[in-house]
Amino acid sequence: MGLAMSVPQLLIILVIVALIFGTKRLKEVGGDLGSAVKSFRKAMNSVENHEDEPAGPPKQLTSEQPQPQPQQQEKK
Repeated sequence: MGLAMSVPQLLIILVIVALIFGTKRLKEVGGDLGSAVKSFRKAMNSVENHEDEPAGPPKQLTSEQPQPQPQQQEKK
């Protein structure tokens, strides 16, 4: 009772999808999907590489917020 499909069933589904969307649109979707997977893998490898590097000392955060200016009192 699973969702297992045979090869002929998958081919029929692929032909129906190609007829509905057209081959040009399927190429665009496939290219977008491929670039998304590539980007995801690159990000995962980047995270793994950064985990291997030894952690340095924490950086000192500096406050670069402007100092509040004194408020002027209104004269009546």
